[in-house]
Amino acid sequence: MTVRENMAFALKLAKTPKHVIDQKVEEAARILDLTQHLDRKPANLSGGQRQRVAMGRAIVRDPVAFLMDEPLSNLDAKLRVQMRTEVARLQKRLGTTTVYVTHDQTEAMTLGDRVAVMRAGRILQVGPPQELYKNPLNLFVAGFIGSPAMNFMPATFDDGLLRSKLGDMSISDEMRERLGPRAGDREVILGVRPENFEDASLVPAQDQRYGISFSATIDVVESMGSDVYAYFTLEGGPARTADLDELAADSGRADTGADGDQIVARLDAATSIREGNTARLWVDIRPVHVFDLDSGENLTHPARVTRAAAVAS
Repeated sequence: MTVRENMAFALKLAKTPKHVIDQKVEEAARILDLTQHLDRKPANLSGGQRQRVAMGRAIVRDPVAFLMDEPLSNLDAKLRVQMRTEVARLQKRLGTTTVYVTHDQTEAMTLGDRVAVMRAGRILQVGPPQELYKNPLNLFVAGFIGSPAMNFMPATFDDGLLRSKLGDMSISDEMRERLGPRAGDREVILGVRPENFEDASLVPAQDQRYGISFSATIDVVESMGSDVYAYFTLEGGPARTADLDELAADSGRADTGADGDQIVARLDAATSIREGNTARLWVDIRPVHVFDLDSGENLTHPARVTRAAAVAS
Protein backbone atom coordinates (compact mmCIF):
# COMPACT_ATOMS: atom_id res chain seq x y z
CA MET A 1 0.00 0.00 0.00
CA THR A 2 1.04 3.60 -0.46
CA VAL A 3 1.72 5.89 2.49
CA ARG A 4 -1.78 7.35 2.09
CA GLU A 5 -3.38 3.90 2.09
CA ASN A 6 -1.32 2.78 5.09
CA MET A 7 -2.34 5.77 7.16
CA ALA A 8 -6.00 5.44 6.16
CA PHE A 9 -6.21 1.68 6.73
CA ALA A 10 -7.70 1.64 10.25
CA LEU A 11 -10.22 4.35 9.37
CA LYS A 12 -11.37 2.41 6.30
CA LEU A 13 -11.92 -0.68 8.44
CA ALA A 14 -14.03 1.46 10.77
CA LYS A 15 -16.08 2.59 7.72
CA THR A 16 -15.22 6.24 8.29
CA PRO A 17 -16.54 8.54 5.52
CA LYS A 18 -13.98 9.11 2.77
CA HIS A 19 -13.88 12.90 3.13
CA VAL A 20 -13.11 12.50 6.87
CA ILE A 21 -10.37 9.97 6.08
CA ASP A 22 -8.78 12.31 3.54
CA GLN A 23 -8.91 15.21 5.98
CA LYS A 24 -7.30 13.23 8.83
CA VAL A 25 -4.60 11.70 6.60
CA GLU A 26 -3.68 15.08 5.11
CA GLU A 27 -3.46 16.63 8.59
CA ALA A 28 -1.32 13.78 9.97
CA ALA A 29 0.93 13.90 6.90
CA ARG A 30 1.42 17.63 7.40
CA ILE A 31 2.33 17.14 11.07
CA LEU A 32 4.80 14.36 10.22
CA ASP A 33 6.23 16.08 7.13
CA LEU A 34 5.02 13.24 4.89
CA THR A 35 2.81 15.22 2.48
CA GLN A 36 5.23 14.81 -0.43
CA HIS A 37 5.44 11.04 0.20
CA LEU A 38 1.73 10.17 0.35
CA ASP A 39 1.73 8.36 -2.99
CA ARG A 40 4.98 6.47 -2.43
CA LYS A 41 5.31 2.89 -1.22
CA PRO A 42 7.38 1.60 1.73
CA ALA A 43 10.18 0.29 -0.49
CA ASN A 44 10.84 3.87 -1.61
CA LEU A 45 11.01 5.28 1.92
CA SER A 46 13.87 5.58 4.42
CA GLY A 47 13.74 3.90 7.84
CA GLY A 48 12.82 7.16 9.54
CA GLN A 49 10.04 7.88 7.03
CA ARG A 50 8.56 4.41 7.54
CA GLN A 51 8.57 4.99 11.27
CA ARG A 52 6.70 8.26 10.78
CA VAL A 53 4.12 6.47 8.61
CA ALA A 54 3.54 4.02 11.47
CA MET A 55 2.98 6.96 13.81
CA GLY A 56 0.62 8.50 11.26
CA ARG A 57 -1.55 5.37 11.34
CA ALA A 58 -1.99 5.94 15.07
CA ILE A 59 -2.45 9.72 14.89
CA VAL A 60 -5.38 9.63 12.46
CA ARG A 61 -7.40 7.59 14.97
CA ASP A 62 -7.28 10.43 17.57
CA PRO A 63 -6.45 8.05 20.45
CA VAL A 64 -6.76 8.96 24.10
CA ALA A 65 -3.20 7.70 24.58
CA PHE A 66 -0.30 6.45 22.49
CA LEU A 67 1.29 3.17 23.60
CA MET A 68 4.78 2.81 22.11
CA ASP A 69 6.82 -0.34 22.68
CA GLU A 70 10.45 0.34 21.73
CA PRO A 71 9.49 2.09 18.47
CA LEU A 72 13.08 3.08 17.63
CA SER A 73 14.87 -0.17 18.46
CA ASN A 74 15.38 -1.22 14.82
CA LEU A 75 16.88 2.08 13.66
CA ASP A 76 20.58 2.87 13.42
CA ALA A 77 22.16 5.15 16.03
CA LYS A 78 22.03 8.39 14.01
CA LEU A 79 18.42 7.86 12.94
CA ARG A 80 17.42 7.00 16.50
CA VAL A 81 18.62 10.40 17.71
CA GLN A 82 16.71 12.13 14.91
CA MET A 83 13.50 10.17 15.51
CA ARG A 84 13.77 10.69 19.27
CA THR A 85 13.64 14.43 18.68
CA GLU A 86 10.68 14.04 16.31
CA VAL A 87 8.73 11.90 18.78
CA ALA A 88 9.29 14.51 21.52
CA ARG A 89 8.19 17.35 19.25
CA LEU A 90 5.15 15.40 18.06
CA GLN A 91 4.05 14.54 21.59
CA LYS A 92 4.22 18.17 22.68
CA ARG A 93 2.35 19.30 19.57
CA LEU A 94 -0.49 16.79 19.94
CA GLY A 95 -0.64 16.93 23.74
CA THR A 96 -1.63 13.26 23.86
CA THR A 97 -0.59 11.12 26.83
CA THR A 98 2.13 8.72 25.67
CA VAL A 99 3.31 5.57 27.43
CA TYR A 100 6.74 4.79 25.98
CA VAL A 101 8.48 1.50 26.79
CA THR A 102 12.24 1.33 26.25
CA HIS A 103 15.38 -0.40 27.50
CA ASP A 104 17.40 2.66 26.46
CA GLN A 105 17.76 4.93 29.47
CA THR A 106 18.81 7.82 27.20
CA GLU A 107 15.42 7.64 25.48
CA ALA A 108 13.67 7.49 28.83
CA MET A 109 15.56 10.50 30.20
CA THR A 110 15.13 12.68 27.10
CA LEU A 111 11.52 11.81 26.24
CA GLY A 112 9.85 11.24 29.58
CA ASP A 113 8.14 13.86 31.74
CA ARG A 114 7.89 11.06 34.30
CA VAL A 115 9.99 7.91 34.21
CA ALA A 116 9.16 4.57 35.84
CA VAL A 117 12.05 2.13 36.29
CA MET A 118 10.80 -1.46 36.33
CA ARG A 119 12.51 -4.67 37.32
CA ALA A 120 10.97 -8.16 37.21
CA GLY A 121 7.48 -6.68 36.88
CA ARG A 122 7.85 -4.29 39.84
CA ILE A 123 8.11 -0.51 39.67
CA LEU A 124 11.18 0.52 41.66
CA GLN A 125 10.86 4.29 41.33
CA VAL A 126 8.72 6.84 39.51
CA GLY A 127 9.51 10.51 39.05
CA PRO A 128 10.89 13.23 36.78
CA PRO A 129 14.13 12.17 35.01
CA GLN A 130 16.32 14.51 37.06
CA GLU A 131 14.88 13.19 40.32
CA LEU A 132 15.82 9.62 39.36
CA TYR A 133 19.28 10.79 38.37
CA LYS A 134 19.99 12.90 41.47
CA ASN A 135 18.16 10.84 44.10
CA PRO A 136 17.83 7.16 43.11
CA LEU A 137 15.97 5.12 45.70
CA ASN A 138 18.15 2.04 45.33
CA LEU A 139 21.20 0.48 43.76
CA PHE A 140 19.45 -0.76 40.61
CA VAL A 141 17.95 2.62 39.70
CA ALA A 142 21.27 4.34 40.41
CA GLY A 143 23.11 1.97 38.09
CA PHE A 144 20.50 2.07 35.34
CA ILE A 145 20.12 5.86 35.10
CA GLY A 146 23.13 7.81 33.86
CA SER A 147 25.60 7.46 30.98
CA PRO A 148 28.34 6.50 31.62
CA ALA A 149 26.89 4.53 34.51
CA MET A 150 27.55 5.24 38.17
CA ASN A 151 30.72 3.71 39.64
CA PHE A 152 30.23 1.33 42.58
CA MET A 153 32.86 0.26 45.09
CA PRO A 154 32.91 -1.37 48.53
CA ALA A 155 33.22 0.94 51.53
CA THR A 156 32.87 0.86 55.31
CA PHE A 157 31.79 3.25 58.02
CA ASP A 158 34.48 3.46 60.66
CA ASP A 159 34.87 5.99 63.45
CA GLY A 160 32.77 8.65 61.72
CA LEU A 161 34.52 8.22 58.36
CA LEU A 162 33.43 6.60 55.12
CA ARG A 163 36.45 4.53 54.11
CA SER A 164 36.74 3.51 50.44
CA LYS A 165 39.35 2.72 47.80
CA LEU A 166 39.32 6.41 46.87
CA GLY A 167 40.30 7.41 50.40
CA ASP A 168 38.65 8.34 53.67
CA MET A 169 35.70 10.71 53.43
CA SER A 170 34.37 12.69 56.33
CA ILE A 171 30.60 12.50 56.67
CA SER A 172 28.82 15.83 56.34
CA ASP A 173 26.14 16.83 58.83
CA GLU A 174 23.52 16.42 56.08
CA MET A 175 24.71 12.89 55.28
CA ARG A 176 24.93 12.01 58.96
CA GLU A 177 21.33 13.21 59.40
CA ARG A 178 20.20 11.09 56.45
CA LEU A 179 22.03 8.01 57.70
CA GLY A 180 20.91 8.38 61.31
CA PRO A 181 21.79 5.32 63.41
CA ARG A 182 22.90 3.47 60.26
CA ALA A 183 26.19 5.42 60.26
CA GLY A 184 27.68 2.94 62.72
CA ASP A 185 30.45 0.52 61.77
CA ARG A 186 29.20 -1.48 58.78
CA GLU A 187 29.98 -2.47 55.18
CA VAL A 188 28.19 -0.50 52.45
CA ILE A 189 28.49 0.27 48.74
CA LEU A 190 29.69 3.70 47.65
CA GLY A 191 28.24 5.14 44.42
CA VAL A 192 30.08 7.89 42.55
CA ARG A 193 29.02 9.26 39.17
CA PRO A 194 31.75 9.81 36.53
CA GLU A 195 31.02 13.54 36.42
CA ASN A 196 31.87 13.87 40.13
CA PHE A 197 35.55 13.30 39.29
CA GLU A 198 37.98 15.90 37.99
CA ASP A 199 41.63 16.36 37.20
CA ALA A 200 42.93 17.63 40.57
CA SER A 201 45.05 20.31 38.86
CA LEU A 202 41.91 21.87 37.35
CA VAL A 203 39.91 22.15 40.58
CA PRO A 204 39.87 25.72 42.00
CA ALA A 205 41.50 26.05 45.42
CA GLN A 206 38.24 27.16 47.04
CA ASP A 207 36.53 23.95 45.88
CA GLN A 208 39.23 21.50 47.00
CA ARG A 209 37.69 21.25 50.48
CA TYR A 210 34.51 19.74 49.07
CA GLY A 211 36.27 16.56 48.02
CA ILE A 212 39.33 14.37 48.32
CA SER A 213 42.30 13.79 46.03
CA PHE A 214 43.88 10.45 45.18
CA SER A 215 46.35 8.93 42.72
CA ALA A 216 45.47 6.37 40.03
CA THR A 217 47.18 4.81 37.03
CA ILE A 218 45.13 5.61 33.95
CA ASP A 219 44.39 2.60 31.73
CA VAL A 220 42.48 4.23 28.88
CA VAL A 221 41.67 7.82 27.88
CA GLU A 222 38.80 8.63 25.51
CA SER A 223 38.52 12.17 24.18
CA MET A 224 34.91 13.10 23.40
CA GLY A 225 35.75 16.65 22.35
CA SER A 226 33.74 18.45 25.03
CA ASP A 227 35.13 16.24 27.81
CA VAL A 228 37.44 13.28 28.44
CA TYR A 229 36.67 9.82 29.85
CA ALA A 230 39.51 8.36 31.92
CA TYR A 231 39.35 4.67 32.94
CA PHE A 232 41.34 3.27 35.86
CA THR A 233 41.27 0.54 38.48
CA LEU A 234 41.97 0.66 42.20
CA GLU A 235 43.29 -2.03 44.51
CA GLY A 236 40.80 -4.40 46.04
CA GLY A 237 37.89 -6.34 44.60
CA PRO A 238 34.78 -4.77 43.06
CA ALA A 239 31.46 -4.36 44.85
CA ARG A 240 29.32 -7.46 44.19
CA THR A 241 25.58 -7.81 44.73
CA ALA A 242 22.72 -9.40 42.79
CA ASP A 243 21.64 -5.92 41.63
CA LEU A 244 25.08 -5.11 40.22
CA ASP A 245 25.36 -8.52 38.55
CA GLU A 246 22.00 -7.95 36.84
CA LEU A 247 23.04 -4.47 35.69
CA ALA A 248 26.28 -5.90 34.27
CA ALA A 249 24.34 -8.57 32.38
CA ASP A 250 21.82 -6.01 31.08
CA SER A 251 24.54 -3.66 29.82
CA GLY A 252 26.56 -6.45 28.23
CA ARG A 253 29.59 -6.03 30.48
CA ALA A 254 29.17 -9.57 31.81
CA ASP A 255 29.40 -10.99 28.27
CA THR A 256 32.44 -8.96 27.21
CA GLY A 257 34.47 -9.90 30.27
CA ALA A 258 34.88 -6.25 31.26
CA ASP A 259 36.48 -5.69 34.62
CA GLY A 260 33.80 -4.94 37.22
CA ASP A 261 36.42 -3.06 39.20
CA GLN A 262 37.01 -0.51 36.43
CA ILE A 263 36.12 3.08 37.27
CA VAL A 264 35.36 5.79 34.73
CA ALA A 265 35.90 9.50 35.39
CA ARG A 266 34.45 12.25 33.21
CA LEU A 267 37.00 15.05 33.12
CA ASP A 268 37.27 18.53 31.66
CA ALA A 269 38.62 18.58 28.09
CA ALA A 270 41.52 20.74 29.31
CA THR A 271 43.04 17.85 31.27
CA SER A 272 46.60 16.76 30.41
CA ILE A 273 46.08 13.22 31.77
CA ARG A 274 47.44 10.49 29.48
CA GLU A 275 47.18 6.71 29.25
CA GLY A 276 49.72 4.77 31.29
CA ASN A 277 50.53 7.71 33.55
CA THR A 278 49.80 8.04 37.25
CA ALA A 279 47.36 10.93 37.59
CA ARG A 280 46.15 12.97 40.51
CA LEU A 281 42.35 12.99 40.52
CA TRP A 282 39.81 14.75 42.72
CA VAL A 283 36.31 13.55 43.60
CA ASP A 284 33.49 15.73 44.92
CA ILE A 285 32.10 13.89 47.95
CA ARG A 286 28.97 16.03 48.33
CA PRO A 287 26.80 14.16 45.78
CA VAL A 288 28.03 10.62 46.49
CA HIS A 289 25.51 7.91 47.38
CA VAL A 290 25.75 5.18 50.01
CA PHE A 291 23.81 1.93 49.51
CA ASP A 292 22.94 -0.86 51.91
CA LEU A 293 24.96 -3.96 51.05
CA ASP A 294 22.06 -6.38 51.51
CA SER A 295 18.92 -4.54 50.39
CA GLY A 296 20.48 -2.12 47.89
CA GLU A 297 18.53 0.73 49.50
CA ASN A 298 19.99 4.22 49.10
CA LEU A 299 20.88 5.20 52.67
CA THR A 300 21.52 8.82 51.66
CA HIS A 301 18.21 9.48 49.89
CA PRO A 302 16.67 12.86 50.99
CA ALA A 303 13.33 11.18 51.73
CA ARG A 304 14.92 9.71 54.86
CA VAL A 305 15.14 13.16 56.42
CA THR A 306 11.52 13.92 55.42
CA ARG A 307 10.26 10.67 56.94
CA ALA A 308 12.24 11.23 60.13
CA ALA A 309 10.82 14.77 60.45
CA ALA A 310 7.28 13.45 59.90
CA VAL A 311 7.71 10.87 62.64
CA ALA A 312 9.18 13.47 65.01
CA SER A 313 6.24 15.83 64.46
